[in-house]
Amino acid sequence: MGVALLALAPVEASAQRIPFEKYRLENGLEVILHEDHRTPVVAVNLWYHVGSKDEAPGKNGFAHLFEHVMFQGSRNVGEDMFFKHLERAGVSDRNGTTSNDRTNYYETLPSNQLNLALWLESDRMAFLLDHADQKTFENQREVVKNERRQNYENAPYGLVFAHVREQLFPGDHPYRLLTIGSPEDLDRASLDDVRAFFKTFYLPNNATLVVAGDINPTQAREDIARYFAPILPGPTPPVKAQPVPSTLSGTKRLRIEAEVELPRLYIHWATPHAFTQGDAEMDALALILEKGKSSRLHRRLVRELKIAQDVSAYQGSMQLASEFGIMVTLQKGKDPEEALRVVDEEIQKLRTAPPTEAEVERARAQLLSTLVFSNEKVTAKANLLNHYNQYTGDPGFIEKDVARYRAIKAADLSKAAATHLPADRRVIAVVTPTPGAPRAGRLVEVR
Repeated sequence: MGVALLALAPVEASAQRIPFEKYRLENGLEVILHEDHRTPVVAVNLWYHVGSKDEAPGKNGFAHLFEHVMFQGSRNVGEDMFFKHLERAGVSDRNGTTSNDRTNYYETLPSNQLNLALWLESDRMAFLLDHADQKTFENQREVVKNERRQNYENAPYGLVFAHVREQLFPGDHPYRLLTIGSPEDLDRASLDDVRAFFKTFYLPNNATLVVAGDINPTQAREDIARYFAPILPGPTPPVKAQPVPSTLSGTKRLRIEAEVELPRLYIHWATPHAFTQGDAEMDALALILEKGKSSRLHRRLVRELKIAQDVSAYQGSMQLASEFGIMVTLQKGKDPEEALRVVDEEIQKLRTAPPTEAEVERARAQLLSTLVFSNEKVTAKANLLNHYNQYTGDPGFIEKDVARYRAIKAADLSKAAATHLPADRRVIAVVTPTPGAPRAGRLVEVR
């Protein structure tokens, strides 16, 4: 065991288990409780099992739009009062996020303010439509469209990922489109559409509530029942939960022009979905390829050849399928094809020969330390319980998560590279600096 893992071992041993209780109310609401008295705070974390993957054709962006609408008020919470109530109570963390797979809402408060959080979440679960009107809907639609302009349409390289996604997950694949939504679908949306989305997906029988921290579990059960048990369930929502592999059968090459200073190279593969065979290995391969100055791609592209400014790699693990991506930002005037050749050489080495034990140990230590130390706060623990629950059905999966990283072997990584990073089934996008082109990127050619 290396020095990094020796240092990690005592902390990890105590962090491999997050005690919890899991039960379900009669209306279908799933509840997970975690008792932790180290700090006098409580985290409330509510996941609705709906993301952009569950949107109907022509409704791209509805899950994210609805996240915004949920903060504007409900029957007993006035317009823009949700955050004000929390701030007056001493909230430390609060927000909502939408992904391909789920929408979550969370707040962390002093433990004596648990009932406030339960009231706020239950009121909008039960009575959001009593408040949401045309004005609220139109305001939030404009907020979302402006967010898209800032983060995608006006951002350097901002729409490149959208073009890559459309090729990596072609046809009607649930992950083909961005979660932020398309301007056309957002413009076509109506208040009736929003109401229908709420009635379909925002149900107690399509949600999981985690309450974690300085709680008395018996009292917490009573409080949760008081606020949530009266909410009526609805028909089982049409949520996609079974794996949907990408149908990409060959290599797609994208030529993109953008008014940027530096050329970029993107390479993406469709990979195993979250927590299945190969997923952990892809996490480790990403680190071996790009994490730190001694990593293979950083050493070759940045330090030795000096053709790249930076390089990144990641395994994007999702519920139905995943993606493995490599991005190389080149030095001005350097050739992306040269960078592609180097990337291909390094991946081919991994396909044909295992990485060194030092590389595997370093990747394993990084994965374990990130898993353990990123979840020290009760806010993160609550979200992790919900994350494991949705993706594996087991809120206590952290023990198995640690075990799967510990079990990684060098030979497994070589096999994973050969299996999941084929040279003939991927998407390659080259961004060329072009004066007058959109900063976000203009797709010129697909072949």
